[in-house]
Amino acid sequence: MSSVALHAVESGSGEAVVLVHAIGCDHRMWDSLAAVLSARFRVIRLDVRGHGKSPEPPGPYSLDDLSDDAAALLDARGIERAHWVGLSMGGMIGQAFALAHPQRLHRLVLANTTSSYGAEGPKLWDARIKAVSEGGMAAIVDVVMARYFSDAFRERHPEIVAAYRARVLSTPAKGYVACCAAIRELDFTRDLSRIRARTLVIAGEKDAGTPVAMSEEIMRHIAGAQLAVIPGAAHLSAVDSAADFNALALSFLTEP
Repeated sequence: MSSVALHAVESGSGEAVVLVHAIGCDHRMWDSLAAVLSARFRVIRLDVRGHGKSPEPPGPYSLDDLSDDAAALLDARGIERAHWVGLSMGGMIGQAFALAHPQRLHRLVLANTTSSYGAEGPKLWDARIKAVSEGGMAAIVDVVMARYFSDAFRERHPEIVAAYRARVLSTPAKGYVACCAAIRELDFTRDLSRIRARTLVIAGEKDAGTPVAMSEEIMRHIAGAQLAVIPGAAHLSAVDSAADFNALALSFLTEP
């Protein structure tokens, strides 16, 4: 499948940093981190195909398709190399990018993600595809909110949860399903040793969707990778624990 022209929002100047969101979200997931990084970097927040304001070509998609979209975006903006910060699906696409376009990558942040869902992964994502295909985004939004945020966060910040609920419901069902199909085929663990980029892996202590053990597995397979676990954070750690996440990302991207 050929690459598509992604919608992206840009701010700041300096070395480029690409921020790639979770499935069911869009570039606004990175509002907090972008505000911090823009003082030092050229920050590019993209909408993955099938999400936000990006095109929604017919699916299914592959992680390589989504990676190539990002490479085309860099080409269009005259950027040879960039740092990558990806959360959940954004981290999966980041692994694909690191493997397919190693010469274009500076440092890599893989947050709340995994390199494989194991033998049960296809069944998990087939069930998600079936639910959305039959019932639309409303069929999964409650389950997604429970994964995105901890019970305590949902109680303390109902306005943030409401905003993300609305974003999930506004995600095109066909685009969401096509991205689910890409994630269904995720199986990068045995290839991670080929990644040479300096890598930080971030996990959420209370992340039920991609538990800490999945981050530990990634860390073990990428030479020199660091692991940071954010206490109390659930799946969208860049949102529910923004201050901690932002500090980790900024420190990693600016350290010598």
